[in-house]
Amino acid sequence: MGATALIAALFAAPAEAAPAAALAAPDIPVASVKAHLAQFQSIATANGGNRAHGRPGYLASVTYVKGLLDTAGFTTQQQSFTYNGVTGYNLIADWPGGDTSDTLMTGAHLDSVTAGPGINDNGSGSAANLEVALQVARSGFHPARHLRFGWWGAEELGLRGSTAYVNSLTSAQKAAITGYLNFDMVGSPNPGYFLYDGDNSDGTGSGPGPTGSAEIEDTLEAYFTSIGVPTRGTDFDGRSDYGPFIAAGIPAGGIFTGAEGRKTAAQVTLWGGTAGTFDPCYHASCDTTANINDTALNRNADAIAYTVWTLADGGTTEPPTGETVYSDTFETATGWTANAGATDTATSGLFERGDPAATSSGVATQLGTTVSGTFDLVTGATAGAGAGVNDVDGGATTIRSPAITLPTGALSLSFAWYLAHLNNATSGDYFRVRVISGSTTTTVFNQAGAASNRAAAWQSATVDLSAYAGQSIRLQVESADTGTASLVEAAVDNVLITKG
Repeated sequence: MGATALIAALFAAPAEAAPAAALAAPDIPVASVKAHLAQFQSIATANGGNRAHGRPGYLASVTYVKGLLDTAGFTTQQQSFTYNGVTGYNLIADWPGGDTSDTLMTGAHLDSVTAGPGINDNGSGSAANLEVALQVARSGFHPARHLRFGWWGAEELGLRGSTAYVNSLTSAQKAAITGYLNFDMVGSPNPGYFLYDGDNSDGTGSGPGPTGSAEIEDTLEAYFTSIGVPTRGTDFDGRSDYGPFIAAGIPAGGIFTGAEGRKTAAQVTLWGGTAGTFDPCYHASCDTTANINDTALNRNADAIAYTVWTLADGGTTEPPTGETVYSDTFETATGWTANAGATDTATSGLFERGDPAATSSGVATQLGTTVSGTFDLVTGATAGAGAGVNDVDGGATTIRSPAITLPTGALSLSFAWYLAHLNNATSGDYFRVRVISGSTTTTVFNQAGAASNRAAAWQSATVDLSAYAGQSIRLQVESADTGTASLVEAAVDNVLITKG
């Protein structure tokens, strides 16, 4: 947020709720949003403690976000602008398909102040925006409206990035953006739940937003009503990146959990917390990953997803033939759960998402390189004192994906994998991929061990998933050492489900 005073939050009657979405929005795992925040923190720590305009931490943040979106199938544009003699950047990401003359845009500023890493302000909005975009790709969501996501530079210096973007558009391009959602500070440690007052029902000062803003407010409020969380209005005072959009007549809305203003006693009664500042680390060096309220971040990320899915107008999860339904390169934590069924028996070498270390015992048993990026799913990522230290021992280890909603039609699962073992392995050792649908678990890929040396080497596999069309499934990756004398390692990377 900019450095002006916090707008008063008044206690008016809530607006009428919007209709429920035709398609259920996904639950956004807060752990995945926090994984992005951890990356922003690491970037700031490695670059002078901040991610500010013109500083290396900001460009590194853009590069991180862009890499994930490119991999997920978005069309991205890194737009440059100049302020204070320094080049700044916006990142624009378009999801293929939908009516581009009816574009729903979702945005958040990515820069921090120079004083700190800016994890709540505004890593929180940027990370939630990013994870919702990635969930669009994973779910294969293809709505009637075109979806566009934006990350703005130099907001802290006066909305410079978002202003440069809006000013770069022709009149026709501005008219094609029929709604803009703004998310700036959605994880304040002492949070309120404020919605931009699109219809001016709270009478907070600046009047209503452009026509269509009330619908956005109503939709956001409908989500919070569904989870029993009251909301209050906050003014369209031009404090954040919605400003250039509403100035251009584009309807807008969004969520705000509070900055340097103080929570009143009445608001404590409404939302809990303390009668102090919403964010005591606002624009300070202590705005780190410790400065986040997980409950607020979780609620608001889900509210963003609900609003995108609801306002997308008649969307379907039917991707055209050849398009991605689900993909994961494991460069961020996306909700895979180790030992999800609590049935693992292995005593070491448990499956985890990790940065693997190379191990060898005459032959390579664990690869220190992945198929892409830095991370994969691997049995015991660290090397330990020797090749046999963190291998699979004593039984089976599993790791399970989040729920994946499959469309109808012909479906294909592909992935990279390896199983490595020495000649003390047996045919009872294995690497498997299984599909869980309801109460049924089916093995769709199996590689057994043998009493011979098998070096680790990435291979590709493809499995027909058409039998699961229209179902919600989870993938489960398994490996086992059925004899404690065996040396067994396994890994998976680049999981992809496509239609057609």
